[in-house]
Amino acid sequence: MKRSPAFIAAGAITGFTGVLIAHAGARVPLASGSHPLAGGSPGSSASAGASRPAAPAAHGGTGAGSGGPAHTVVGPGVNFGYGTIAVRVTVAGHRIVSVRVASLSTLEPTSQQISYQAIPILRSEVLSAQSASINAVSGATYTSEGYDRSLQVALDQLHA
Repeated sequence: MKRSPAFIAAGAITGFTGVLIAHAGARVPLASGSHPLAGGSPGSSASAGASRPAAPAAHGGTGAGSGGPAHTVVGPGVNFGYGTIAVRVTVAGHRIVSVRVASLSTLEPTSQQISYQAIPILRSEVLSAQSASINAVSGATYTSEGYDRSLQVALDQLHA
């Protein structure tokens, strides 16, 4: 048990460093593959306090091997209590082939961190369930509910 203080100190330093980084970075670019929200349009970003309108937009494409043309819609920006989130969904045939966050603005760094941790889990749940009927992520209930509402509106637009 003599190593216990060393582990505690290392954990405290790591946690403090994470807080400093979260407070120092105002804008986080969403380059493809480098971030949990990757897949946003070029130049899009998520930042604390910044907001980007999420106008519903639909466009067609080709769904390679997915049974038909792909259609993409951006759901509305939904206020989830600690910020606003909008989801972009792509459907090919009757399958959801892609779900990304089109825009995210949070009120403080903690909410941003929670959202960044929850969004990949939510994405995975949607792709697995093939619907907006998913469970909320524990510890990110408000983010989960906002994500789900924006996704449901986008899916409703696709099926209208």
